[in-house]
Amino acid sequence: MYLETETNNTITIEKSRFICYMKHIESEEEYREYLSQIRKKHYDATHVCSAMICHNIQRSSDDGEPSGTAGAPILNVLQKKGLDETCALVVRYFGGIKLGAGGLIRAYSSAVSECLKKAVLVEDQIYPKYELKLNYETANRIDHFLRTQTILLDTVYDTDVTYIFALKDEKQLENISEYTKGIKPLLIGEEKIRKVVE
Repeated sequence: MYLETETNNTITIEKSRFICYMKHIESEEEYREYLSQIRKKHYDATHVCSAMICHNIQRSSDDGEPSGTAGAPILNVLQKKGLDETCALVVRYFGGIKLGAGGLIRAYSSAVSECLKKAVLVEDQIYPKYELKLNYETANRIDHFLRTQTILLDTVYDTDVTYIFALKDEKQLENISEYTKGIKPLLIGEEKIRKVVE
């Protein structure tokens, strides 16, 4: 599960501003590039603390805050939400009031949690992909079914009609066989479908 688009949010705690930026990443290198961009944008910030999870790699940085009060809490929120391929950066502008270790942990956690409330989360699901070649008469019988009961990826009209589709439920193969009077779709691979998490 990861973020569909880059998201940011600002909260203020005891006059300190915490600006959280979150983004989908596919490598540690992308995380470092993003961190560099945000650091340039907020060159005058007191701290830019961060964390990332990408496949089996996890990183976090306190960026000068007391050890364990920023990077680890940010990472903890990502882990609890079950996110992957995600980084969160929290920019802090110090407001003059010290928060103490507990206050910092709560502030950095809250910055990420509040930002997540605005985020659209998605996950990739892998489905089997099929090709089905039919004459026009048979295609007319099954066309509505394929459009409503499968993930129709492509339809090619030539001397025959070729449907390319992914199936969420392989039990539908029996229904397809009924519509086509025994013509079976050919398994041609897998399709990765991005789905919004409710």
